[in-house]
Amino acid sequence: MPGTARLGVDVGGTFTDLVLHDPKRDLVHTGKLLTTPEDPAAAIIEGTGRVLREAGLTPADLHSIVHGTTLVTNTIIERTGAKVGLLATAGFRDSLEIGREIRYDLYDLFLEPPPTLVPRYLRREIPERLSFEGELLLPLDEAGVAREARDLVEREGVEALAVAFLHSYRDARHERQAGEIIRALYPALPLTLSAEVAPEIREYERTSTACANAYVMPRMRRYLETLETELARIGFDGRLYVMLSGGGIAAVREARSFPIRLVESGPAAGAMAAAFLAQLAGLDRVVSYDMGGTTAKMCLVEDGAPDHKFDFEAGRVRRFVKGSGLPLKVSVVDMIEIGAGGGSIARIEAGSGLMKVGPRSAGAVPGPVCYGRGGTEPCVTDADLMLGRLDPAYFLGGEMALDPDRVRRAFEGGVAARLGLGVMDAALGVQRIVDETMAAATRMHLAEKGRDPRRYTLVAFGGAGPVHAWNLARLLKIRRVVVPLGAGVASALGFLVAPPATDMVRSHVGRLERLDWAAVNALFAEMAAEGRQLLEEAGADPAAIALRPTADMRHVGQGFEVPVELSMALPGLALSAGDVPAIRDAFFASYRTRFGRTVEDVPIEALTWRLACVAPGQDIRIAPGGVAAPLAPRARRSVTFEGHGARDCAVYDRNALRPGMEFHGPALVEERESTCVIGPDTRVTVDAHRNLVLDLP
Repeated sequence: MPGTARLGVDVGGTFTDLVLHDPKRDLVHTGKLLTTPEDPAAAIIEGTGRVLREAGLTPADLHSIVHGTTLVTNTIIERTGAKVGLLATAGFRDSLEIGREIRYDLYDLFLEPPPTLVPRYLRREIPERLSFEGELLLPLDEAGVAREARDLVEREGVEALAVAFLHSYRDARHERQAGEIIRALYPALPLTLSAEVAPEIREYERTSTACANAYVMPRMRRYLETLETELARIGFDGRLYVMLSGGGIAAVREARSFPIRLVESGPAAGAMAAAFLAQLAGLDRVVSYDMGGTTAKMCLVEDGAPDHKFDFEAGRVRRFVKGSGLPLKVSVVDMIEIGAGGGSIARIEAGSGLMKVGPRSAGAVPGPVCYGRGGTEPCVTDADLMLGRLDPAYFLGGEMALDPDRVRRAFEGGVAARLGLGVMDAALGVQRIVDETMAAATRMHLAEKGRDPRRYTLVAFGGAGPVHAWNLARLLKIRRVVVPLGAGVASALGFLVAPPATDMVRSHVGRLERLDWAAVNALFAEMAAEGRQLLEEAGADPAAIALRPTADMRHVGQGFEVPVELSMALPGLALSAGDVPAIRDAFFASYRTRFGRTVEDVPIEALTWRLACVAPGQDIRIAPGGVAAPLAPRARRSVTFEGHGARDCAVYDRNALRPGMEFHGPALVEERESTCVIGPDTRVTVDAHRNLVLDLP
């Protein structure tokens, strides 16, 4: 009889988080251990075994494991991927290097462009040409494809190939022909066709996505094979699923063929967890705040769903500067990532003499100074320890002891001495800088969307999120913070509540009044068939799959599009000329939301058609019952707050708190994976789902 338990595993830069859920036994169990950067699968196997033992289960009790990884994005950032060759239309092999011809910093005379993944000598030209309407202008030189493929593989030693021909988004016949030739010559060679991974208009972005997919494919395949082998070795015979960057769950086959779709796999899980928690608590406007050991991620969640976008930049030369990375046409949860985590290193900037915190992180190795694993530069976690926010004897539930004396010496011999400050003042400075950094980035992210943070609730999780949430909310003038039970591993919970989902896309350009609606409907039918197949492989009930059509549209002459919902196409995914007025109204509504105005006398054109395929996710109740004991702190500790000085704080056991309990700050609430810091004059209530609800003055 197959098992009923499911396990979510989030491999972060510092910690690997696990959440086990078994509905049959009404069981929820969590785990957290240091990531093993040299072999991420090692922490997964160790953590899986540990969580199962603690829960009294065996690998045979597992129905499935849902996994997210930073392997794809790390491979691009570190430039440790495969040696890739590119076949491009004759005359267009340099599109990858020309890019958009936009400088991401107008005033830097020594601007460093994002390096291409495929050097020029590995980019080969193939005579072929289709028009933008799909008309054959020049047949494919099949002999040329075979010749260049042989040269790249046998003489240059490439480990993967990408094929990106001009206008293949409109008609992929030449790319498919080239793919058949290459696969006949080298059946085992990792191959990416741009029309399969990103069948969208815009040649540079499509080519960049194809090359990036080929670049990470060999490493991702090896990783998945190793993980499956190791899981089988410990007795797991269930299904392994992966989290896509858009927040959906997919089968391993999709990850092997299109690993670039996992580029934001881990962070997406946090946003899905926040969406689930928001729905559970009845919140319709939420800022998801996930602060781990390396970065903090912010995402807007409205009406129970995180914002999405369909482009992403990876491997930025300047990590947080838009335009300095490689553009990818993939579906991702729309979030900002800030170099502010527990491992973010504090330093004195040369020249200015000012203290900076992050984006460089100590990660899992060597980690913050307090870990005692070789770190010498004080980090955010070290500052939190000095300020009393963390209990040195109860980190990871006491499994990992922290060393405050080592931290004190690191501050005294480093940033504190150079600034002429005491250790506590230097630690407060670290906390102030990292919180202000996160607040400034969040304000900008919301302002770009026309949102006011004061109207939102902050949902805080991650190992460091609850530690900094109160002060961050105060800086953003957010009046309410929600901290869920098991906040330190909530991202892993996101893997279990995320639905099987995928986003399909095709480009077909035309003015509304001139569109070939039969061709558009054929694209929707093709996307629906492909999406349904992928979701069924991911375990979805075919009868429960919902389809949500949208289109990217703009006024003729504009450079960028706005997404437009096409509910009028449902239920049969059929559009006609009679739907044009409704489509036009939907476009104006979306345009007005973004720009606050409409321009009604300029023609409208559609460029790209999208179909979100979604099945229901699983419902999990993470708040077990139990008899409530009287509310009483288990200890007291001095905590230093900016503007309030050292305050005596009650320390509560998170697992002892039950719905209806209420107390006031300053206070600390500790659980195994995280600590919630509550500032003075803040009222705390425990809601029906055992969330901590902080109401700031």
